[in-house]
Amino acid sequence: MNTTLTPRRVPAALAAAALAVSLGALAPQASADEGGSPFGPGCASVPKEGEGSLSGMADDPVATAASNNPALSTLVTAVEKAGLVDTLNNAKDITVFAPTNEAFAKIPKADLDKVLADKEMLTKILTYHVVDQPVDKADLADGSFKTLQGGTLTTAGSGDAYKVNDSAAIVCGDVHTSNATVHVIDTVLMPK
Repeated sequence: MNTTLTPRRVPAALAAAALAVSLGALAPQASADEGGSPFGPGCASVPKEGEGSLSGMADDPVATAASNNPALSTLVTAVEKAGLVDTLNNAKDITVFAPTNEAFAKIPKADLDKVLADKEMLTKILTYHVVDQPVDKADLADGSFKTLQGGTLTTAGSGDAYKVNDSAAIVCGDVHTSNATVHVIDTVLMPK
């Protein structure tokens, strides 16, 4: 199996629109019967058609779907460096809390470069963003979820406003890929 991600070409207009929801492409897939519709202020910027659209992302496994979204390029780079492409693409019914490029940009460059160069630390951080079960909007109001890293994430909120660990806002939630549900977040989560 090819373990590299080959980004598909997305027209410039779609790329700009996708920027606001960069991590949405990493979401696990749920059928219309299993999960709700995407929600949050960032969802309005998702293209209506093409590979970066909600229906386009639903066709691919989570890591591949993320590679179609330029707003998730930092996350895609991190997943590749950690060697997690196959792990994420082959998993079933997972949930990914996907930080946008802007979320990664909040980390000082020297610190981010250090983490990207440390595969063990990078893997811990990335797997802290993944839950081994479907988590949709209905589960977010007052949730506690064990991550693949072994830690726990908490969620709270109502309506279309939810936070993860009291620090990261979900900007576009309930985005589905063929194998995952994705909640795009505005801050990188750090395991304790």
